[in-house]
Amino acid sequence: MKRKYVIDAGVLALYFAGDRRVKKYFDEIFQGLTEGYLCEVNLAEFYYKTAEKLGVNVADIRYEAIRNSSISQVPVEGELTREAAKIKLKYRGKVSLADAFLIALTYYVKGIALTTDSRIKEILGNKCILFEV
Repeated sequence: MKRKYVIDAGVLALYFAGDRRVKKYFDEIFQGLTEGYLCEVNLAEFYYKTAEKLGVNVADIRYEAIRNSSISQVPVEGELTREAAKIKLKYRGKVSLADAFLIALTYYVKGIALTTDSRIKEILGNKCILFEV
């Protein structure tokens, strides 16, 4: 069974910035050695933060690169929505709604979250790899 990684917006930003710490995880996903997952909410977060810092044109190019990659983009629907809402309720002021979706998706696919957020690491423990920025 392949290892499954759930990707956070911050880790996507590190990848596009050329961060070597995250490159190996993306290389494994693109080579089919592991599986990569991305919730639509986290993709939206990545897009708006990229557009805010680098402009809409750069955000569009990076968005299309992700869309056309082998990373599975998971829609916001069904039980994932309910589980994300329960996580947001449980951790109220500690996590954003986007973070709640990342955590819910990590549980759902039985994967490991790749994140830059220490609060997510606190919640997921060994089901999370934290990249300090």
